[in-house]
Formats: sequence, C-alpha cells, structure tokens
Amino acid sequence: MLTAKHKLDFKTGKRSAKKISEASNIPAAAVPERLPRITKMMALAIKLDHLIKSGQVSDQAELARVGHVSRARLTQIMDLNLLAPDIQEEILFLTPKIDRYLTTERDLRSVAKSTNWDKQRKKWMNRIKT
Repeated sequence: MLTAKHKLDFKTGKRSAKKISEASNIPAAAVPERLPRITKMMALAIKLDHLIKSGQVSDQAELARVGHVSRARLTQIMDLNLLAPDIQEEILFLTPKIDRYLTTERDLRSVAKSTNWDKQRKKWMNRIKT
C-alpha cells in the first residue's frame, strides 16, 4: 500500500464548486495596507483639478455627472485643492497605520474654508493637538 502525504487547500469557485490544489510552502504575499481615506480624497482632488485644467473635462458639473455624485459633493472634494501646499503634501504622505483615523475630509472643510494659508496651518496644527 502506498501512502502520500500532501497538504491540500480547498478553494471554492463559481457555483460553489470546490477545487483542490496542493498547498504551497510559499507564504502568501503581504497585502499592502490601505491608505487613509483622506489621502485618497486629496489625490482625487488633484487629479480632477488636472483634468479640468488640461481641458479633458469642461467643468465640475461634467465631472459630477460622469462620477455620479452631486455638484455639492464634488465641490467639497475640490475644496481640498484650496489647502496650503505643505498641508496637501502632509495629507498625501500620511502613513496607513498611524495616521489612518487622524483626520477626515469633514475636519478639513473648516481648515480649507480660510483663504489665508497661515491661518490654515494654525488650524491644521490645532487639529493635531486636540
């Protein structure tokens, strides 16, 4: 009698069909950590602004229609471009683990509302301290 010892993985496929595959000794690839949502929103705001300035899209109203969001929501996202450049840079380089829940887009609305970058910086720093 022959005996074979193999580690097997059972995987479900379409319509609950089970597939048997030999388990590998190679560890699963590390899943990259998710970026903070505000980092993604800042990158989106910069990208959308570039689309308008390059003429690929006529205006924010067209972006709202294409993106299936309201004009008001698109304006909220685009207002992130009004932040001081150093604040934008800081947002873009937030780390996934430490800064994930440090700030939200709603928190930044009051910061972006100010047109003076020095006042924005003060509000940004006060937000971190509290």
